[in-house]
Amino acid sequence: MRSGCCATGVPGNTERGNLFESYYAMFPVMILLCLFLYLCLTVWKGNPSEEGIEYLKNGQYEEAIEQFGQAVEEEINVADAYRGIGLACWEQEDYEGARDAFQKALEQKTEQPFTGTIYNLLGICEMKLNNPASAKDYFQLGIGLKGNSAELDREMKYNLIVAFEQTGDWESAKAKLAEYTAEYPNDANALKEQQFLETR
Repeated sequence: MRSGCCATGVPGNTERGNLFESYYAMFPVMILLCLFLYLCLTVWKGNPSEEGIEYLKNGQYEEAIEQFGQAVEEEINVADAYRGIGLACWEQEDYEGARDAFQKALEQKTEQPFTGTIYNLLGICEMKLNNPASAKDYFQLGIGLKGNSAELDREMKYNLIVAFEQTGDWESAKAKLAEYTAEYPNDANALKEQQFLETR
């Protein structure tokens, strides 16, 4: 499973990109996928998404997209089907396709599990697509949502700092980093960020 963000596709030097990537690895997509599959297997019996789940589990992402797309056409668990498409696109590093699918999942306005995770993934997709301003907005929307784990909120707070940096808003990045280090004083990555921002 792939995870990480800024190592490719985002402006900035390699050292900074690797720092963001190593932090993001703390909340791998595998966790989301396992929770997603467990939920879906309990409610998706007898519709195209059931096959889509199996294809996702087996790494057959194009086939998964086809099955989830059929579920969308038949209007069966549409939000979940779009999430499935997003995950399949994500695993193929099709970040534009993943972003579009996750956005459509959120547009369904249904009670959705893992909404904070979806906002985080949307933010990372935007970072991959060199859109840090949009990424910042998604991270801010995701932080503190009901159902978020403490680790997910922590990750998004960190990602938000990096997004501010990528937009060149150094003052906001410094302010958010100060909040972050006060909350997580033992985070080694944050200390490296602090050293980096002191040069700006």
